[in-house]
Amino acid sequence: MPKAPIVLAVDTPDLATAVEWVRATQEYVSVYKLGLEFFLSFGSDGVAAIKDVTDSDIFLDLKLHDIPHTVRGAAQAVSHLSPRYLTVHASGSSAMIKAAVEASSETHITGVTILTSLSEADVHTIGFKDNALDSAVGLATLAVASGATAIVCSPLEISAIRSAVGAAPIIITPGVRPADSADSDDQARTMTPKAAIDNGANLVVIGRPITQRWTLGAAAMRDRAAEISASLI
Repeated sequence: MPKAPIVLAVDTPDLATAVEWVRATQEYVSVYKLGLEFFLSFGSDGVAAIKDVTDSDIFLDLKLHDIPHTVRGAAQAVSHLSPRYLTVHASGSSAMIKAAVEASSETHITGVTILTSLSEADVHTIGFKDNALDSAVGLATLAVASGATAIVCSPLEISAIRSAVGAAPIIITPGVRPADSADSDDQARTMTPKAAIDNGANLVVIGRPITQRWTLGAAAMRDRAAEISASLI
């Protein structure tokens, strides 16, 4: 059976636990997302430790956002890790995105639009002149025009962004929660994984709905990954 279009967020302060999470779920998970906390804690060795136990892709979620020269250097600094995806904030400008693309020819530079933790009120307070939907579409369009080949957006913006950028860019969406999840954690704009895929996402990011099962053991975590996987394939 093919792996499901799941990106598992590996958010733990313990590298040994991270490795065991990957071992428990790799039969079902296509991509493992290693975020800023993971990378600052474990660095390149941590990424290598994950790659040693899986053939799934690596999503290096660093959300780079700085002047073009600095982002170019940062992208080059992690290029030896060969991540399948590397995130940059689309709001960093066309020049910044292009610098990342030029430095990472083998990686999908992935433009982050509006964080899924932000509500409409937050978007307004930050200073965006448009609502979350229109702002996300504008940022996605900018990112793709600048060479990004993947986009991160809320599930509520998938359809509009897909219409704006066409079929080629990969759309990755966090902010998804299985229908039986008790809460949305820190996500403000959510949808079920199946609905997100049906709306045009290529990959869905899932973390705690799977990783919280670790307290019950590896088998429980594996079963949860299998359950969500079955709903998507």
